[in-house]
Amino acid sequence: MSEHQLRPYLVGGSLRNLLLGEECLDWDIVTFGEAHKTARQLADTLGGHYVHMHAKASRVVVVIEETGLPQTRKEISFDISPLVGKTIEDDLYKRDFTINAIATPLKEVVRYLESNQETDLFLHLIDPLNGLSDLQARCLKAVNDLVFRHDPLRMLRAVRLVMRYQLQLDPDTANMITRDASLLSDIAWERIHDELYAILGPERATTRLHFLDEHGLFTTMFPEFELARGMRQPKPHYWDVLSHSIETVGTLEEIASLFQANTTQATDLVGKTSIFAQEDKSTHSELVQIASLLQEAEQQGIFSFPGLTAPRMKMAALLHDIGKPVTYSCDEDGAIHFYNHPQAGVPLVETVMRRLCASTQDRRLAQLVAAHHMRPGQLGQDGPVTLRAIRRYFVDLGPAGIYVALFSLADHLATVGPEPIGDAWKRHMRVVHQLLTSYIRERNSILPPRLISPEELMRRLKLVPGPIVGQLLDLISEAQAEGKVHSKEEAVWFAEEHLQL
Repeated sequence: MSEHQLRPYLVGGSLRNLLLGEECLDWDIVTFGEAHKTARQLADTLGGHYVHMHAKASRVVVVIEETGLPQTRKEISFDISPLVGKTIEDDLYKRDFTINAIATPLKEVVRYLESNQETDLFLHLIDPLNGLSDLQARCLKAVNDLVFRHDPLRMLRAVRLVMRYQLQLDPDTANMITRDASLLSDIAWERIHDELYAILGPERATTRLHFLDEHGLFTTMFPEFELARGMRQPKPHYWDVLSHSIETVGTLEEIASLFQANTTQATDLVGKTSIFAQEDKSTHSELVQIASLLQEAEQQGIFSFPGLTAPRMKMAALLHDIGKPVTYSCDEDGAIHFYNHPQAGVPLVETVMRRLCASTQDRRLAQLVAAHHMRPGQLGQDGPVTLRAIRRYFVDLGPAGIYVALFSLADHLATVGPEPIGDAWKRHMRVVHQLLTSYIRERNSILPPRLISPEELMRRLKLVPGPIVGQLLDLISEAQAEGKVHSKEEAVWFAEEHLQL
């Protein structure tokens, strides 16, 4: 056995990042022999902490204090595991992509860290699959044609790597993904959740979602959308149901970019954003005012700009019209309808998000978006928005109402697509502006503190627990917001009077 087969090696993504000149804080090491012994030796050499992970793998954590103001600390972790196979070459041949199938002796890495400068590290690569050439060519290529059958999650990982490192997918590898796409449903959904959220997180998620769909992965994860493909929608919809759902994720990113700019930058950004290029100055001004409101909301802790484009919000955007395929109808005049699709979509959203093992908070947000995404746009269709309607909106939604209102704007843009926006957009935006102003700046007036508790109301009116109690409390709150009720006694009299009607 040759000398290099007896030593530990740096492998995989950590070496890939090192070769790309990117910072790497998580290092993967394989070794011939007992991994925990190598880990203890490495901990002693680097002055790190040894952590036992499981029977085959261990971790070493090294803390580095960085000088400067403020002083910072970095943790570098080394995960040590045994070789897969008898040699380092055997191990590399069993990996996923050629750019991850490169190794180098660990002692070169130690020298690199100790010197904090480039050494002859790159002269000692073990690269049987020409991964370095593919890395230099920015090409993502599978190690062999069974890679995805051994672990179907690698198909999602390919999409993430292409996005993360600006790679081109090898045509044969792309064909393999299409061939093996159906296998994705065979693996644990917790793993799919993590990769999917990583794909959704960065900007331009719509491009990656289209890739997933073009290669059969999208409807493998979301078979509920299969009927949505090619399903026509009435004007002013530009896209079919499936394309609209995917495009909405991109318009959400566009809306978020617009509003995340500060008020000065927002004016410039509006003019540079193609969808707003033909809008008048009053529209620009309203957009800037909304941006300012959102800054105030963030300071109040009821809104977060990153939260607007977080993976869970993009999932909610993707699923918002999932009720349309099951509510599709076409009347005798050929008019297409999706009656009650928001309500029909709520249980479907729950099914999808549970299948993805999403958190309770993520499931709740997606359901709220599906149930209420049309509400802001509808509020202004019959004249001025009343304070009662605003109050009911935020009673139902709370702070999530801010996200739903902003999403409704993104939904509007994805509805018209590249067509002119028109007056409906201006009306919609004014409603959103009014909603946000009321909640962010006038919250105490539209949602005043409760005057009486449910228990006291039941005691004083001799009521038993039931729906009527909640209805009375809601009526009292509405009357309080409208200035008709000001005290606990007036609240009791108001409820008593309502019961006698």
